[in-house]
Amino acid sequence: MVETNVIDAVVAGHLCVDIIPEISAETAASDSFLVPGRLAEVGGVTLSTGGSVSNTGLALHRLGMNVRLVARIGADAIGSLTRDLLAAHDALLVRHLSVGVGEPSSYTLVINPPGTDRSFLHCPGTNNTFGPDDVPGELLLKARLFHLGYPPLMRRMFADGGVELTTIFQRAKAAGVTTSLDMAMPDPAQPSGRADWAAILARVLPYVDVFLPSMEELLYMLRRPRYEAVSHGPGDPIDRLAPQEMSDVAAEALRLGCKIVVLKLGHRGCYLRTAADLGDLGRGAPADISAWRGRELWAPCFRVQVVGTTGAGDATIAGFIAGMLRGQSAEEAVTSAVAVGACNVEAADATSGVRGWTETQERIRSSWDRLDAGVASEGWLWDGEAALWRGPNDQR
Repeated sequence: MVETNVIDAVVAGHLCVDIIPEISAETAASDSFLVPGRLAEVGGVTLSTGGSVSNTGLALHRLGMNVRLVARIGADAIGSLTRDLLAAHDALLVRHLSVGVGEPSSYTLVINPPGTDRSFLHCPGTNNTFGPDDVPGELLLKARLFHLGYPPLMRRMFADGGVELTTIFQRAKAAGVTTSLDMAMPDPAQPSGRADWAAILARVLPYVDVFLPSMEELLYMLRRPRYEAVSHGPGDPIDRLAPQEMSDVAAEALRLGCKIVVLKLGHRGCYLRTAADLGDLGRGAPADISAWRGRELWAPCFRVQVVGTTGAGDATIAGFIAGMLRGQSAEEAVTSAVAVGACNVEAADATSGVRGWTETQERIRSSWDRLDAGVASEGWLWDGEAALWRGPNDQR
């Protein structure tokens, strides 16, 4: 990456080191796996940076975008490892990392057995002290898009009703960039799980252009009783949600003030809904903004051999952002989102499965099978040419 005056994306927020032990199917199926007092044998370990800053930022970098990373690390061994791992990709990526002296750097132990979703043991560390002063104003003036991820894992971002999170996005909008926000699932046993997320979103979303949570995260924040209801029982909770629920919760997010909603739906793909009036979307706005107004699309996942799901949602976000910044249509951008997410899960770590932009687009144009997203419902129409579903609210 060469230093230029124009930056495609500044990716800010949560950053950590992921420690990922190799877990065989035999170990995962054994009576000793994760049983207190018992030992389970694992293989080698993968060390990689994790969190939204690393996962989305490096995925955008691999897709050929000019990226800068903004986060807070400690002055300790984990912090040095974090910086070294990122700098190995490009030294410019780490130029704007701030250091919290006397604070522990963040790390995550990723439990990722084959054939199932992953679990995390996480130390938030310096992510808890990340604030507006960690975001350089000069970067916002150069960037086309500003993306922030995982505020539920960053204490200052949800403290006091999200006032500092809102300050960051107000400054970004004032600088003329397109703003983008990703979430993470709050921990019900921690302060993030007790925060009033509906109020926080009502405060910050008027300054957010593109909002990219998972459906489960948004249900937790806006419709907690419904989240609790679908979270119990066998199988994946996302399978118990009807397409109408995606439409309803996305419409609620739009009413709170954002302009574009992208819901990550795991193996069911990616849902897009946009406002009828997109207003001023900043320097990273879609090339044909009129064609993005009043859209409702659902792109199914591509079929791949899943090795690990770490960072899949972040890679999906990177695919969408890259598509939008490269001037793709709404249909193409949401398809790029699920394509990059599919490539991601072909590797155990969060980013090495992501391919270059040209290779990804060539793969999309090949005979790449799709999964059944379970969308068939009244008012939803399959578009065979675009290979996605058009919702009843799509104003194409």
